[in-house]
Amino acid sequence: MPNPKIILKYVLLLATVTATAQYTDVINSNRPGVSRSAFSVGKNVAQFEVGPYIVKEEHTPLKNEASGFGVDFAVRYGLLWEQLELNIEGTYQNDTFTDNRSSSFPVETDRANFRELTIGAKYLVYDPYKKRGEEKPNLYSYHANKKFKWSNLIPAVAVYVGVNYDQKNNTYVPYSNPFTSPNYEGGFKPKVMIATQNNFSSGWVMVMNFSKDRIGSDFSDFQYIVTLTKAINEQWVLFGETQGIKSDYYADNLFRFGGAYLWGRNFQLDTALTFNTKDTPSVFGVNFGASYRLDFHKDPEADKDNGTDVLEEYERKANKKKKKKKKKDGDSDNPDDSGKRKKETQEIDFEDED
Repeated sequence: MPNPKIILKYVLLLATVTATAQYTDVINSNRPGVSRSAFSVGKNVAQFEVGPYIVKEEHTPLKNEASGFGVDFAVRYGLLWEQLELNIEGTYQNDTFTDNRSSSFPVETDRANFRELTIGAKYLVYDPYKKRGEEKPNLYSYHANKKFKWSNLIPAVAVYVGVNYDQKNNTYVPYSNPFTSPNYEGGFKPKVMIATQNNFSSGWVMVMNFSKDRIGSDFSDFQYIVTLTKAINEQWVLFGETQGIKSDYYADNLFRFGGAYLWGRNFQLDTALTFNTKDTPSVFGVNFGASYRLDFHKDPEADKDNGTDVLEEYERKANKKKKKKKKKDGDSDNPDDSGKRKKETQEIDFEDED
């Protein structure tokens, strides 16, 4: 019968490896919310995230409304290092804008363009979970390993730098000055963001984003997003999110609620509702989305033989360490010492692993 102490070591070790690695065994999507995780998808991983939606907006004071559909999308790729991710993100919308200021003759305008189209790079600059993973677990107390620690409040931090491209005369982008410059020339505008992430116990995760978009334009905006997710089990996740937008042209507070279902290790489905609490304009949206990844990730620490799993790798290193120690100490003429060393080599030393 296996030694319970050894089994516990294996379980805690595997949990540590899973929690602290940049790459995860199952897909790690930014959906169904709009916040961005601090962690990348992992080196040599290509990930696709897409979400069609329907939306209805109504501006009561200005007597106009818009209704239609759109799709938000993202292509993410881990390049060179585990901490680095390149991505292309955007939102394309097609709707009908109706001006009701004249009750007898409402004016309808069909619109179709990118609300956002951004290319950029995200880099994880600080990962507290890597250091915590090096802490030795308490093998004699389950509660000691699960209790709250103040160090858990220190988040992982990533920085993002990108550019947002707007086409000329994009109707979703306000003009710099509608009186002197009635046509928006479009072009590239910088975007920066700081993303933080806390992974708490019992499946709770909190992500926060602070971003400045279209820097240098008269309609540059500041946004913050706070997302809280809860893993119900290995397949279902629920989330709630708040998004604040502030600029000289537009300000809003949006709320989202929804969930995601892990269909397979590389495929996720999700849905969410979006709404606000004001009428300038009022916003209501429903979206359905999916995320899929092409996983070409290779663990640099793994054995060259792809058939070697994590536990076998640690056991091989532990046994190698023991053999080196035995060779250094030399053979003993004392039969009791020989038997003692033989007994010790049957145990795996997790505290001295490489």
